[in-house]
Amino acid sequence: MFLKDYISDVFNATKSLLKGMRRTGYYFTHHKEIITQQYPEVKQALPERFRGEVVMPHDENNEHACTGCTACELACPNATIKIITKFDVTPDGKKKKALDTFVYHLELCTMCNLCVQACPTDAIKMAQTFEHSVYDRSRLTKKLNEPGSKIRAGVE
Repeated sequence: MFLKDYISDVFNATKSLLKGMRRTGYYFTHHKEIITQQYPEVKQALPERFRGEVVMPHDENNEHACTGCTACELACPNATIKIITKFDVTPDGKKKKALDTFVYHLELCTMCNLCVQACPTDAIKMAQTFEHSVYDRSRLTKKLNEPGSKIRAGVE
């Protein structure tokens, strides 16, 4: 019984190997059909719904829509986002909470999109970037608000 199963397994493995080699030989002899793409030079278009990383769009005046409400930070399931706020004084003398730093830890992000859905002002969105390979893990921690940026007028 054992010997019969062993011989059967060897026969099936040899049959599978020859089947794969036949397919490889076919592609080797028929050069018309290209089956491999050269990745860095030829990149495929990504699907519209692909989620690569969180970004904060800024307009031409270096203004964004983030109010520093921390809704995205609370919605994130694994603490990928850290919002650091400050208090600005308005022209009429009132203190108003504002965004100081928007820290995004890409290495922790699961690309779940919950932070984008939670944002009441649509200040963040998911970009289609996917090439995140780095040698230094600290380069995956990003500051999303640009230096000197401020909140866009009319956003509350």
